[in-house]
Amino acid sequence: MIRRRGPARGRSLVATVAVWLVLGVMLAYILGPLVFMVTASFMPAIEVTRIPYRWIPQSFYWQNFWRAIRGNDGRFYFIRNMINSVVVATVITLSTVILSTMAGYGLAKFEFRGRRAVMLLIVATMMIPFQVIMIPLYLIATRMGLQDSYAGLIVPLLVNAFGVFLMRQYLLTFPNEILDAARIDGANELQILRRIVFPSSWPAMATLAILTFRSQWDNLIWPLLIAQSRHMQTIPQYITLFTEEKYTDEGAMMAAAVLASLPIVILFFGLSRYFVGGARLFSAHKG
Repeated sequence: MIRRRGPARGRSLVATVAVWLVLGVMLAYILGPLVFMVTASFMPAIEVTRIPYRWIPQSFYWQNFWRAIRGNDGRFYFIRNMINSVVVATVITLSTVILSTMAGYGLAKFEFRGRRAVMLLIVATMMIPFQVIMIPLYLIATRMGLQDSYAGLIVPLLVNAFGVFLMRQYLLTFPNEILDAARIDGANELQILRRIVFPSSWPAMATLAILTFRSQWDNLIWPLLIAQSRHMQTIPQYITLFTEEKYTDEGAMMAAAVLASLPIVILFFGLSRYFVGGARLFSAHKG
């Protein structure tokens, strides 16, 4: 008996085309602002505001990048603020990854009374917006003399509940037999962490590192409270002030945004294979 497959193939083709159309629209929606930012950074202000917008610059206007770095006041705060953001985001990322892995390991592999309650409390804190606790944190930081310092920018954000939750979920499926074998060989828990858990958790740790670094790189609210002086401000504050100044043009604003985005792009492509692997493994563990 010969089966007719024409209608089925037609429906399959229509479904494939529809999926690709939806994906194309989503891709344009996501990449459109990024392409606009990059192309506008090479244009003078008059071309950026021209309607209809020309997506390909007539000539590369490199002065925008110099002006973004120099600043309208010519005091080069961009460099110092960029260094501040790198230091703050890097330290917080390293501490979050290390402390979250240690806490996640303890919650996943140690049996103790109240373990479930501790995990529920940690997850519950994820539901509390930062805006609710930022004033108490600010008052504590002020009382401790941490205002306008690296310590004030870093210490209150050394670890977060999401990192502990992510690493705990990942380590739940880590084979207990490997850990037991290491204990039989005489390794203590710190040695197990350093020699077994950390090297085996790179995908999840890289995923957490990228998410944490991006979150802290874009963080504006907390530095806005803590850092008052220009030399202690971070790059989001610099961009905010740069766009509010009287003589800033749109091309220089886009150039500043492009320069501020470079560390995130470099970090993502440097850890992309771990990030994708970690996302897949976490999805598999969750399922």
